[in-house]
Amino acid sequence: MVKKLLLIITVLLSVNSYSQITFEKGYIIDHLNQKTECLIKNSDSKRNPVELEYRLSDESEIKTATIQNVQEFGIYNVFKYISATVNIDKSSNMLGSLNTTKDPLFTEEKLFLKVLVEGKANLFEYSDSNLIRFFYNTADGTLTQLTYKKYLTTDGQIATNNAFRQQLFSDLKCDAFKISTFETIEYKKRDLIRIFSQYSECSNVEVVDFRPNIKRDLFNLTFRPRINNSTFEMNGSSTSIYNVDFGSEIGFGFGIEAEYILPFNKNKWSIAIEPTYQNYKSQKRFTKIGFNAGSYEASIDYTSIDVPISLRHYFFLNNHSKLFLNVSYVLDLSAKSNIEFRRSDLLTENFKIEANKNYTVGLGYKLYDTFSVEFRYQTRDALGEYLLIGSSYATTSIILGYSIF
Repeated sequence: MVKKLLLIITVLLSVNSYSQITFEKGYIIDHLNQKTECLIKNSDSKRNPVELEYRLSDESEIKTATIQNVQEFGIYNVFKYISATVNIDKSSNMLGSLNTTKDPLFTEEKLFLKVLVEGKANLFEYSDSNLIRFFYNTADGTLTQLTYKKYLTTDGQIATNNAFRQQLFSDLKCDAFKISTFETIEYKKRDLIRIFSQYSECSNVEVVDFRPNIKRDLFNLTFRPRINNSTFEMNGSSTSIYNVDFGSEIGFGFGIEAEYILPFNKNKWSIAIEPTYQNYKSQKRFTKIGFNAGSYEASIDYTSIDVPISLRHYFFLNNHSKLFLNVSYVLDLSAKSNIEFRRSDLLTENFKIEANKNYTVGLGYKLYDTFSVEFRYQTRDALGEYLLIGSSYATTSIILGYSIF
């Protein structure tokens, strides 16, 4: 098990170093206002960059540009950044780091700001770990932070400075806007994009929304038949008749997987649940000498409905194919499963296999978001309820998949 896990991790690390570096068609405008068409590295980071990597063609060397010599850059249909010197308040909103000052503590910095909306008024975002700040400007071109700050009152209560609502009410004048329009706005990207878009539309000014226009496939339903190679070994004391290796058996199983693609990090993460039927049957005849001497027959019939709950990460190879890694917590709903020991056709012992929890790992490949194949390894103790009897049940599966949507 450990060796297989190490192999999977090694393979994925090598794939990750390749697949996560993508250069996409974009442009750079330097401080002399010269525009260069190029390929820009899309690291898909949640933080605003301080520099960017680019290349002039697929074969050319990778170059680095910094905020000191770039005034604007972007990847077409993905994002756009501008460089600007602004006053920014970096006061933390985390509970353990709040201060007692209501007013923002501004410092002047030169930053790359992400463009969210362009129109009669423009909206920008700055993000760095847990810090998110929004900026805006109107016709005069002055970039100003929208003020939002959590702080502690003199009696230790948490209060919020929502001055950004007054800023928006003062600067975004539209006949359709009332005071109540701004009273419920949250300091969130969704709410701010909406109000800035409505403001431009109110003045019949074209709105450019820089959120990627990507149709996301949020949910997949996949039929997943499989071939299982399973082994079962039962362990008792050294003199016990209950030391039996039932050997390797080939079997078949079938599952239906419901997968939800998480709405961040460019569709690289998902959660899946997959009710699966599988069965293991085997018989062994053996002769015992000495204590409990005689001829025995042991048989196992293990039928289960497994319900893996999986966290999955995708590694994109190109626009049509990707690798993925699963780690799963598995609920085992065993049904009428037992191990029987007989001596001269007389039942001597019947062990009931109880439902158990276990874990799996899987490595797979998916093509066109439709066809998939996965290698999965799973192990469990099916006799965990017995104090003096143990077991080792391991299954290696080759799983085929066909997604209907």
